[in-house]
Amino acid sequence: MDSPADNLALYYHPAFLLHDTDYHPESPARLRAILAALASYGMPESSLLRPEPVDLDLLGQVHDPRYIRTIEQVASNGGGMWDLETVISEHSYEAAVLGAGAACAVVDAAMRRVRVPFALVRPPGHHALYRSAMGFCLFNNVAVAAQHAVRNYGLERVLIVDWDVHHGNGTQDYFYPRSDVLFFSTHQYPFYPGTGAIEQTGRGDGSGYTVNVPLHAGADDAGYRRVFEQVLVPLARRYRPQLILISAGYDAHIGDPLGGMSVTTAGFSELARIVRQLSDEIEDCGGRLAAILEGGYNTEALAQSVIATIAAMQAPSSQLAPADTTDPQEQHWHRRAVDVTRVVEQAKQIHGL
Repeated sequence: MDSPADNLALYYHPAFLLHDTDYHPESPARLRAILAALASYGMPESSLLRPEPVDLDLLGQVHDPRYIRTIEQVASNGGGMWDLETVISEHSYEAAVLGAGAACAVVDAAMRRVRVPFALVRPPGHHALYRSAMGFCLFNNVAVAAQHAVRNYGLERVLIVDWDVHHGNGTQDYFYPRSDVLFFSTHQYPFYPGTGAIEQTGRGDGSGYTVNVPLHAGADDAGYRRVFEQVLVPLARRYRPQLILISAGYDAHIGDPLGGMSVTTAGFSELARIVRQLSDEIEDCGGRLAAILEGGYNTEALAQSVIATIAAMQAPSSQLAPADTTDPQEQHWHRRAVDVTRVVEQAKQIHGL
C-alpha cells in the first residue's frame, strides 16, 4: 500500500514561524496546528519540502522593487507596524520571500503532475498590493505563483479560485487588465477590504476575466456548493485553464473568530473536491492543481480543514482523509443560513453562463 506521503508536495519552512506578530490573530500558532494535524496523519515536519526564496526578478514583476526593498529594510531595522493590521518583524522579510518561493514551488510540482502541491505559508498574501502591504499580507503569494506559471511555463490560461472569507483585492488588482489569469472569488460582502462587488469584472483585455460572487454573512456549505457548481464549474469549462491555483483561506469556517460565514470542515472538503474534479476533467488542465494557504484563525478548524482539503485534492485514493470531516465543535456553532439564489443568478447573467 502506498504511504500517505506519495504524490504530495507540501511546502513549509521553519522561518514562517519567525514572522513574529505577538498576539495578532495571524500568528505562528496557525501553522503549528497544521503541522500537528499532519503529523497525526503520518506526515511529520521532517517529511515536508523546504522552499527556496523567490526569484527577486519575478517578485519585482508583481510588486514594485522599491516596495520590496522597503519591506527588507523595515525588517532589518527590527520591524514595526505597516498599518493597523499588518505586522513586520525582524524575520518577516525572510518568511515572506520564502512564502512566495513556496508558491512558485507548488506551481513547479503541479506542472510535474504531482497530485497535491500545497504551500503551507505565512504571512498570507492575497491582500498585498503592488506598492503596499495590507491585511496581514506582505507579498502576494498566489499572484507570484500565477505570474511564475505565465512567465516560466508560457501558460496562457491560469485560473485562481479564492475561497477566503475576505476578497483578494491585491490579486484582483494585479490581474484586472489581463486575460491570461482568470480570478474567481467568493467572499463575505460587505466586509473587509470593501472590494469584490459583483460588477467588478476586469477592464480592457481583462474584461470578463475577474469574477466576483459576493455573499452575505451566514452562507453555508450548501450556498458555497451552489456558487461553485453553478458559477465556477461552467466558467472554468469555458475558460479551459491550463493550471488551477487555490487561494486557500479558511476564515469562512463557521468557527472562525474573524469571519461571519457558516462553512464547515466538510464544506471545504467539498469545495476542494469540485476544484479537483474540474482540474481532472478539463483536458487542457490535465489535473494541474495547487493550493496556497491564506487566512483561517480558529487554529483547530484551520488544521482540520487543511487536512480535509489535502485529502480531497488527493482523491480518489486518498489515505489522508479523516474518517469523519465533521469538527466536533461545529455542533455548537449556529448561524442562520442565507439564500444565495439572487447573487448566483446575477453572476450567471453578468458572465453569460
